[in-house]
Amino acid sequence: MGSRLGISRQRVPEIARTSSAETSRARCIARPALRQPILGQPKSGLPILPSISLLLERIRISPMHKLFSWMAGPWQQRWRSAQRRAGLPNGWAPLIASGLGFAGLAGLAGGCDRPPVPSASTQGSTQGMVWIAGGEFSMGSDARLAQADERPAHTVRVDGFWMDSTEVTNAQFRKFAEATGFVTDAERPPDLAALMAQVPPGTPPPPVELLVPGSLIFTPPQAPGQPWWEWRAAANWRRPEGPTSDLSGRGDHPVVHVSWQDATAYADWAGKRLPTEAEWEFAARGGLDAAPFVWGDQNDDLSTRMNTWQGQFPNVREKGDGYADTSPVGSFPPNGYGLYDVAGNVWEWVADWYRPDTYPRRAGGGVVVNPTGPTSSFDPDEPYSPKRVCRGGSYLCSDNYCTGYRPSARMKSSPDTSLAHTGFRCVKDQG
Repeated sequence: MGSRLGISRQRVPEIARTSSAETSRARCIARPALRQPILGQPKSGLPILPSISLLLERIRISPMHKLFSWMAGPWQQRWRSAQRRAGLPNGWAPLIASGLGFAGLAGLAGGCDRPPVPSASTQGSTQGMVWIAGGEFSMGSDARLAQADERPAHTVRVDGFWMDSTEVTNAQFRKFAEATGFVTDAERPPDLAALMAQVPPGTPPPPVELLVPGSLIFTPPQAPGQPWWEWRAAANWRRPEGPTSDLSGRGDHPVVHVSWQDATAYADWAGKRLPTEAEWEFAARGGLDAAPFVWGDQNDDLSTRMNTWQGQFPNVREKGDGYADTSPVGSFPPNGYGLYDVAGNVWEWVADWYRPDTYPRRAGGGVVVNPTGPTSSFDPDEPYSPKRVCRGGSYLCSDNYCTGYRPSARMKSSPDTSLAHTGFRCVKDQG
């Protein structure tokens, strides 16, 4: 999406560049303190800033706020400066900037000593998948709603592949976890040494007793100044709202609180892989090339088309579609290829590294065949943190704030971040 900080890109060192040879190391970084949320760009043009210090002045949710304060300290001056340049007023606007920037702080899980994941006995099966024949399409968008990192539209060709007709469900992920003993990033405590590698030199370490597993839950603010995201220890895919919740009645809902690393491990076990960004967009469009939405051109009656936010985001939620958060997969009509929930419900991880200039770099050179994304990541909003791409929007996307449910919309987060509105689906090559 380009920089939302108002800081000259030339002055930001590309310290997050990661060569393909360093990919395995990048997958093992501790979750840094500052995460770009996966919610979207406000229509007002206000920047979404990665700093969380302003929010920390208002938040008192648990002893974990001390850890957040430790993380925010080195970035406080950066936030204040950016806030002045953006001209953010008091009230809701600072929460757009600071509260959402806090959203990706999902547990700081570290350590990369996981054992290899055994393969599923069903490897090779295409049950529950749809064959996507492949072809050429216009990737990205130059439309009015398109963000900078969706531009320019350019012609891409992808080969055929199988794709899960729905997002991976809690029941499916449970089978994986039970078969392998896999522990997700949100279920593991942070790695202090890896964490310290992600903050500026000289930053004192946080209290060790505060480094506990957990994740973040979106909570609509009831008044200006209240945070949008609540930290809850022990929140993870098994307990989506924290230690007192469970998956009862949600076996067919998409699994959430899973990182890119968790999603990749599941895909490996199932004999599948995450889709490339190009494959995902081609499939999501369902044959409607260059259409603004997966169902066509109409921008009305959204509550019957997908699970997104109804009402005035972020503080007024109406159950126009019948769901306050995730919905059972397949609850809304499929796209032209028979894929469900490619708009709304939960964001979906894809394979590609994120760069805001991916499309300009490859546009103008003819048809791009089977692109797999850049070999390195750079996000000028957070140059310390490599990012992977997410697609499809979620139940938190709204037409008054962001339109992340459009098939060209791109979001990004670090590979070890997990959130209450992010899941995935898999693909499989022919043969």
